[in-house]
Order: sequence, then structure tokens, then C-alpha cells
Amino acid sequence: QVQLVESGGGLVQAGGSLRLSCVASGSFVSINLMAWYRQAPGKQRELVATVTSGGYTNYADSVKGRFTISRDNAKNTVYLQMNSLKSEDTAVYYCNAGVKVTPLRPYEYNYWGQGTQVTVSS
Repeated sequence: QVQLVESGGGLVQAGGSLRLSCVASGSFVSINLMAWYRQAPGKQRELVATVTSGGYTNYADSVKGRFTISRDNAKNTVYLQMNSLKSEDTAVYYCNAGVKVTPLRPYEYNYWGQGTQVTVSS
């Protein structure tokens, strides 16, 4: 069983910063892609940022230059540093990972954390 657990959300004023963390635990062989998604009330879940096991990153246009995704492969942890936060960043943020649970199985991308609320007050 693979578990992803997020932490670090909270209430912050516009212009402020937060750092989210997500730790993967359980029985698995390796993790390749790790990502952060978010879902605001009444909206669809959207991709925020991704990072490969080699450290290559990609960002949604709406967060480029403000958010930084990083990972510590030894700790099976992905981070999202969020700076210059705006009210439109308010959402539940979810961690997602591509996990190989056994050597013979392909990477599976349906592993999600429970979400952490980020609220930015204007």
C-alpha cells in the first residue's frame, strides 16, 4: 500500500509564502514523476507543477516565477514553495505520484494525497 501525505497548508495574506510537503510511504520500488495539483471551489482540479526523478520541472503558466517544485528522492518527498501568493491561489492542493509498486509492474499514476487547504486572504 502506498500513501501520500501532504502538509504545510494554511491561511496566509496575499503576497505571503507557504511551503507544502508531501511524503510517500509504503511498499514500492520507485517513484518517477511527482506533481502538485489544486482544486478551487466549483472548479476542476488543475495541474500546478511537476518534477521528474531527475529534477526536471514544469509549471502551469499561472504560477511560473512564483512557485518552485522540488524533491528529495532519498526521503520520497516533494515540496512546493509558494511565494507572492494571490487570492486566486486559494484551493485544496493535492500531491500525485507515479509509483512502481513491484519490479514487473509499470508506473501507476493514481496515487493521491488527501489534500491540504491553502487560503490566501486579500
